[in-house]
Amino acid sequence: MVFLYLTAAAFLQASVLKQHAPVNADNKWAPDIRTRVFGTTRNANSIDTDFLALGLGGTNMMMMLWSVAMGKRAAGVEMRGDPFLFIHWNIRVDLYHQLGLIDNMMMERYGEEGVPHRANGDIFSLADCFYSPKTTAGYVVGDEVISGYDKIHHLVGTIHHLEFIDDRYKDGKPNRVVSTLPRPEPPEKPDPNAIRSSMREVLDGPSTFQSEANNILVLLRRYLEAIVAMDEESGREARVQLFTRHQVCSTDDGFVRKKDGRVAVNLEAVQELDFKGKLSRVPIPNSPRIKINAPELCVIAQGVNSQDAKRLGFTQMDVAVDHKDGRGPLVAQADYLAGFIDVLVDGRIRRRIASAFDEDGREYWVRQIAVGHEGDPQVGWLLVQVPDFMVFDPVKAGYVKEGVDKDSVEYFAAYQRLLYEFYIQECSKILEIPEDELKGVRMAYGPKLFSMVERIGHDPRVAPNVVVAGDSFGNGHFLTSGGAMAGMVGHSMGVLNFWKARDEGVSLEEAYKTLAENIKKGTKDWLEGSAKEFSQFTPVNFGIDRINAVAEDSHIDVDARAEHIDASRRMRHELSVQDPFDWRRPAIRNGKVYTADLLPPRKQLRMQ
Repeated sequence: MVFLYLTAAAFLQASVLKQHAPVNADNKWAPDIRTRVFGTTRNANSIDTDFLALGLGGTNMMMMLWSVAMGKRAAGVEMRGDPFLFIHWNIRVDLYHQLGLIDNMMMERYGEEGVPHRANGDIFSLADCFYSPKTTAGYVVGDEVISGYDKIHHLVGTIHHLEFIDDRYKDGKPNRVVSTLPRPEPPEKPDPNAIRSSMREVLDGPSTFQSEANNILVLLRRYLEAIVAMDEESGREARVQLFTRHQVCSTDDGFVRKKDGRVAVNLEAVQELDFKGKLSRVPIPNSPRIKINAPELCVIAQGVNSQDAKRLGFTQMDVAVDHKDGRGPLVAQADYLAGFIDVLVDGRIRRRIASAFDEDGREYWVRQIAVGHEGDPQVGWLLVQVPDFMVFDPVKAGYVKEGVDKDSVEYFAAYQRLLYEFYIQECSKILEIPEDELKGVRMAYGPKLFSMVERIGHDPRVAPNVVVAGDSFGNGHFLTSGGAMAGMVGHSMGVLNFWKARDEGVSLEEAYKTLAENIKKGTKDWLEGSAKEFSQFTPVNFGIDRINAVAEDSHIDVDARAEHIDASRRMRHELSVQDPFDWRRPAIRNGKVYTADLLPPRKQLRMQ
């Protein structure tokens, strides 16, 4: 199969991402905003702000929105420009309730004239764009829904099918148990009183919505951009300032510590380019520096392996988990193949656990997950676990001769073939679509081999006024979308509570301490649930009641664990964690779009 490698710009124009609809001529603000935010939003080179977000992912954008809703000034810095995360999220209902609360707080504080409006004059409601019983799910382009061009759809899909397939051997023989579970009903409207304060409770609840991550990120970004546009047009003091295509200066004075320890930041504009097959960013020569004076609160949330956090002394440690197999704690790590395939998975979470055996007959448990989007046949996000004992050796498979150069095109092509064949084989098992038919379906991404490793920081607070949050503080198994929820729902609420505490007269030191404690506790709650995905039987994002139902169907304890975990002794080469740049450099496999409804999982195993 021939791979067509596209540049980022070409990819965004490709039909697979469906960015083809015309710009709405009536949308007066959306086109201008996009141009405006590529530079600074004010000409001044010295900026005062209450809240500074380094990184504009979901966590920090929610924190910016909470800050503005509390009457604070917020500034955000992002070197990547517009959002581009094309994975799919399984979303807990709390995020919907939070968006509704932000809408209410903005209206109460600023009035109708002080909140963003859409092109048709309607108030820009975050919650209504996200989900409403008055609109429908389906194929969507985020900007079309947000601007009001698309008046029919909301951004997310609801989940209609929750299915769990247990294909683990029983008494040494093949066995299958299929559990079909009740769907989580979406609420009629957002309810601020329904927001759960405990991250453990949030993650123990079921996923209620599904969405392309990018659409949610675009929703939050466009709202912030709309505030920028309103304030510039009215001449009022800027509530929001955005510095996209910028980064903290790479020189020693990027971060400047004041006498009291607080940190100010110097920014520089950057240019992104494809340098010898790798996305790189370099400072733009002679571009003016922008000084951000020490804010009351700065949060670094830039994804896994934040370099800015490391510059301020932030460190992480691997999370070790005792799998109760007699070998003591081992690093929580698993390898997966990820792919984005044009199959109508629909509003569904289907998960499968199965037995895999090494050459000595030892049993391992491996997992797959299929996630879709209600009414959209071009969304099939599938991850399949690679057993710890498996290697992808082209020589052993007979695809190349022994002694061939491992850096040659021939060897790499054979290696890619092995990945693809294994991926299609495992996808066929969870989708129950024949392998030959799946090979004719279009893939927009993957299969990509990567490791998931649980890590957590020692202390979120790296300076008196700076904390680390989101995936930058801790990361784990993202089959559950727990990382996104921990950051956007849990960590972000910590900033809302920070401002409330300050308004109530709580000292800065006490407010900082409480925020850091909440970030660490929220991450620990996530990693505790995430750790189960490395060895335990149960699917954590089904919700605790559904987990118990699955365990009852399979006649197994909810805490049952795999007997063999060999992450510390795997034979494969060392793998890196998932690189966000991967989403900018997809590989397209031509093929058809599979629009037939998935059949319910067979109750009996087919003989292999």
